[in-house]
Amino acid sequence: MASVSPSDNQVYDLRCTLTFGDIYGQILIWMVVIFVSLAAGLALMGASKPIFALVGVGLILVVSLPFLLFAFTTTLLNHIALEPRAATPPA
Repeated sequence: MASVSPSDNQVYDLRCTLTFGDIYGQILIWMVVIFVSLAAGLALMGASKPIFALVGVGLILVVSLPFLLFAFTTTLLNHIALEPRAATPPA
């Protein structure tokens, strides 16, 4: 097996195979988190504790956002590939 060194002038194509189906589950889970936090916030608003409601919704969104971004980023990076370009015969 021959190894390709940087001096071999090999050209690579960058391909991204990410589709909406790959992140669909992540989006649905985060939407559930948002709706549950909003429901909890509305319940606390009705219990005459508006400060707790705002802090609770904000805390849930702020804490869940890094997990969402991490999931999106790792999913995207898992779908990026470097593929060697096929050699074209000289004209």
